Amino acid sequence: MMLKHVANGYVAKEIINSSLPKVKNDEQTARQFKDGFNLSRNAMRLAGFFELIGSIFLLMSVFGKKFVRIGTVMINIVLGVAIFKHLEAGHGLKGSKGALKYFGLNILNFVETMRK
Repeated sequence: MMLKHVANGYVAKEIINSSLPKVKNDEQTARQFKDGFNLSRNAMRLAGFFELIGSIFLLMSVFGKKFVRIGTVMINIVLGVAIFKHLEAGHGLKGSKGALKYFGLNILNFVETMRK
């Protein structure tokens, strides 16, 4: 029981760290989004907000399964796009490794919420 909360906290912490430069409209991050993935500054900020809000929901997992489900869906939408964009940009599986790791952990946590 405690392990799933630790896993949710780990994913949330890592995704929050990833989201903050996007939410803060960091110039270097915006340049990476534009040059690497041909995504606008607004798309970057939207992704950052989705990640941040989804992470907050994951941190609230101790209050119920519904929070895990909402947070997982929000984060995995962004991670799914990130995986696709890394592959599209030619970075391969190595470039999308981090996103794949958190996407997989989120899927496991989501499936766990479906058990009775």
